[in-house]
Amino acid sequence: MSIKIAFTDIDGTLLNKERVPSSALKTEVARINEQDIPFVLISSRMPSAMYHIQKDLNIKNTPIICYNGGLVLVDNKSIHSTEIPCSILEIITALNTEKKFHISLYNNNDWYVEEMDFWAKREENNTKVTPEIKSIEAVLENWKSTNKGAHKVMCMGDKEELDIVMESLTLAFPEELHLYRSKDTYIEIANKEISKLTGIKTLLENSYSDLSLENCIAFGDNYNDIEMLDAVKIGVAVQNAKKEVLAIANDITDTNHNDGVAKAIEKYL
Repeated sequence: MSIKIAFTDIDGTLLNKERVPSSALKTEVARINEQDIPFVLISSRMPSAMYHIQKDLNIKNTPIICYNGGLVLVDNKSIHSTEIPCSILEIITALNTEKKFHISLYNNNDWYVEEMDFWAKREENNTKVTPEIKSIEAVLENWKSTNKGAHKVMCMGDKEELDIVMESLTLAFPEELHLYRSKDTYIEIANKEISKLTGIKTLLENSYSDLSLENCIAFGDNYNDIEMLDAVKIGVAVQNAKKEVLAIANDITDTNHNDGVAKAIEKYL
């Protein structure tokens, strides 16, 4: 088998009902570790929301691809970073002058919210990371002075409000922003230059130069996994994936709640 490295999405793909790696998954990851096959987490999550999963799987020394390719870390050091500039962030936040929806701003391991509302608490529960409470104006002022931007923006709220945000930003920044709607109540915003596939390519070029996409297997479930699954040698969708993901996958494994990734690792690696 020419597969030498594995990449996996997290939410909806890797974790079980308790939102943790199952014992079967731990066993399979340990087995491929002994074969020196890296098991790389690739997610829209921030780094600190991925570390505890790496720890559970005993792969803490493996690189991670965060923010859908916006930040690539090797040995906890950035080898690639693409952000949304503050000039665009100011326009995004101006859409929420009446505070009708929640905005989270992310840069590396920093996560800022204006208050611990329903949405912040929900994300805290899902990711096991606690945000810092700070006004958007203060965050952007600091970022402008330190030449930073956002690796990700999360807008969360009622569907009707987010429909308006989605339409406004799609029209305003068709070439600058990638807008990903994982649910009716969520919009994830990133720089359009990056994707999970660009993250994989960056990591291969930097740290695994003897490998190519022909040596990769990847696992996913959602729209932001399609490009990645389509490009690698073996793209595996979990059974609970979106129909568009199932349509392009090389193979379909069991659901994430029924050890789908573990079963695919056992099959292919």
